[in-house]
Amino acid sequence: MQTTAELLLLLVVLTDLAVLGTSRLRTCIRAVAAQGLLLGLLPLALASQVTVHVAGLAAGTVLVKAVVLPWFLLWAIREAAVRREVEPVVGFIASLLLGALALALAFAISGRLPASDVREPVLIPAALATVMMGLIVLTTRRKALTQVVGYLMLENGIYLFGLTQTESVPFLLEVGVLLDIFAGVFIMGIVVFHINREFDSLDSARLSELKD
Repeated sequence: MQTTAELLLLLVVLTDLAVLGTSRLRTCIRAVAAQGLLLGLLPLALASQVTVHVAGLAAGTVLVKAVVLPWFLLWAIREAAVRREVEPVVGFIASLLLGALALALAFAISGRLPASDVREPVLIPAALATVMMGLIVLTTRRKALTQVVGYLMLENGIYLFGLTQTESVPFLLEVGVLLDIFAGVFIMGIVVFHINREFDSLDSARLSELKD
């Protein structure tokens, strides 16, 4: 199962890079949906045996991260009639280079972390890289919907860190985290809707013009 887990983690990193390298919002959302599916399969691949706890975590992750949230974001881009991230703060080639740097940095520092002795050695570097690439998307894109995608990537990296403690974290706490993510993205969607309605634009810079 270790080989399967390593393959899944490699694909997670590739979905991070796919988001960094594209301007199409639909492609970004589909990449994050694919990442959610991979994250749902990871608990099954990492577990020494599949318990009800592990199966519930996997099913809940797939439902929220691969189905519900991507559907919500696809609905948002249809309503806003926006297709591309046209003028990012950092270009897409430069973003990919930053992503490659983040990946190298993640592998360089993961061995120094207290949790570096986990059973799957690629898990910590993949988690760090996903967090850093999520931050890159969150801070270098202008469209509010793309920033929501960056937020989801950031959370997915935190989720990967949580998988190092799958056996010890209570199931209800994990469900609560998933619900918090859903609530956060739902609130972001409402903000996106109001930005688009007021300004006919999804540029997050327009937030400074919102008034009570």
